Amino acid sequence: MAVPKRRMSRSNTRKRRSQWRAETPDLVRLTIGGRSALVPHHLVPAYRRGLLPLPD
Repeated sequence: MAVPKRRMSRSNTRKRRSQWRAETPDLVRLTIGGRSALVPHHLVPAYRRGLLPLPD
């Protein structure tokens, strides 16, 4: 496990943390059985196989 050699200041820690942001998922229009919906790109195979119901 990585261990810092020196203590990081409070201001540097907060600046680093403030830069992190969650990204919105890339949505793809998917049509199954005449129903169309926007779903996350990485879940398209699950929707096509019928493992997940299409959102309303």
